[in-house]
Amino acid sequence: MFPLVPNLISEELNLIVALLIGIAFGFVLEQAGFSSSKKLAGVFYGYDFTVLRVFFTAGVTAMSGIIILGYLGWLDTDFIYINPTYLEAAILGGVIMGFGFIIGGYCPGTSIAGMAIGKIDAMFFVGGGLIGVFLYAEMYPLFEGITNASFLGNIRIFNSIGISQGLFGFLLIAMAVGAFVMTTMIEKKVDPEGPAKTFNALYHRLAGIGILAVGVALLFMPDYKERLFTEISNPEFLQTHSVKEMTADELTFRMIDRDPKIAVIDLRPAQEYSVMPLPGSTNIETKQIFQKEFSEVLGNRHKKKIFVANTETEARTAALIAQRLGYENISILCNGLPNLIHSIIELKPDAGQCTFNTAGTGNGQVKSLRIDERQIKDTERFRVKASVSLALMMKEAKNSGAKSTKLVKKIAGGC
Repeated sequence: MFPLVPNLISEELNLIVALLIGIAFGFVLEQAGFSSSKKLAGVFYGYDFTVLRVFFTAGVTAMSGIIILGYLGWLDTDFIYINPTYLEAAILGGVIMGFGFIIGGYCPGTSIAGMAIGKIDAMFFVGGGLIGVFLYAEMYPLFEGITNASFLGNIRIFNSIGISQGLFGFLLIAMAVGAFVMTTMIEKKVDPEGPAKTFNALYHRLAGIGILAVGVALLFMPDYKERLFTEISNPEFLQTHSVKEMTADELTFRMIDRDPKIAVIDLRPAQEYSVMPLPGSTNIETKQIFQKEFSEVLGNRHKKKIFVANTETEARTAALIAQRLGYENISILCNGLPNLIHSIIELKPDAGQCTFNTAGTGNGQVKSLRIDERQIKDTERFRVKASVSLALMMKEAKNSGAKSTKLVKKIAGGC
């Protein structure tokens, strides 16, 4: 839905789809027996591990789907909301919820499903939860210290322990398969007539082997953005794939002339950009090219997009990524922004030929150019005048505030 690339569903329709999925989810919970406190309590007494199996299955399915869709570039994982982690509150909340789960036989979601079909114990559970929420809100100042303690941010487990998402996915799947085997053995021993009695051993072994094979495949599925960036930033790839170029003099002339047919894309970090913004430019860092907020700027085919960065290599990498994503009419600033500052603002000699494609050859070879003395004089006169005009425009751009694009807010949610 919302994180899918491209947008298949509008933001408004998203809410309707979410409502329908929520109703379907509740129906499945009820049909699976999760509206009964006995089913959930069975996990703690060892006679019914259906809940554990469903939770593991849901987690493995969602995780595998995210990794696979992210690898294919169909899912923008940056738009998936991750609950912020407050370590002390998470531990204390987990203990309280665990005791509530054991005593009441429900979790918040299953209690709603039970209440919906008239379970009296579920109604009391939901009522107790609402009272707890009310008391917590009223007494929040007393709990604020521990609620906001040990903030770790929007962390991901595989990043925290320093492994790849593919390896983490494989380990989680292996853990799930192991848990299925162990809980089946326990269930058969505690209650021989329990759910495990109906399991077909052959089918379950084949299913276990199949999901482990998926886990192995996840090891070789880096995120689409990571994979694309690694491929394009390779020096050999940069040398063999051409990008149109624009000299510092031409870009300066167009900016001073306020050419409506160009869009300057400044790739520098936001903090650096705010100190010295180019007039009329838009600040988009390389990693943000994938984001949907900038598709309107980058997708305007009637404007020439000039990518500007501290180095030509960085600009070329970003331009090739943009082209791979389907954006057109893209050029880069030859020799990077420092060369424009030195040659135009500071009136120092420029860096000369572009680093990669020179004189439009597109293969890294330098084409010999005939030097025109009159052209050199004209260029010098232009730079003397342009240095004053461009410096003034950059100062005005800084004082007026850098142009920023409103970022799309992630949809917060989760159980």
